[in-house]
Amino acid sequence: MPLQRRLPKRGFTSRSRMIYQVVNVGDLSRCTGIRTITPQVLADCGLIRKATLPVKILSAGPLTQAIEVQAQAFSLAAAEKIRQAGGKVIVQP
Repeated sequence: MPLQRRLPKRGFTSRSRMIYQVVNVGDLSRCTGIRTITPQVLADCGLIRKATLPVKILSAGPLTQAIEVQAQAFSLAAAEKIRQAGGKVIVQP
């Protein structure tokens, strides 16, 4: 039997796949007293594991204070919630 028929099929994994650490907008209130939230601040607050990996902000939860958020990606609803609360969205490369 040919080799390609003897080996199991494993699927495809893209090498350019981006894996984000996810933070909800409602969880940003756990970082109290901070006006500018960066990945390093999120790591210090315990919301993400590593500050060097990319972060994506999602829209679950309420946002009551105006904050400036810096992350690699934002969902459209999360960016809108931050702007409506009087905050600022900054996309990092």
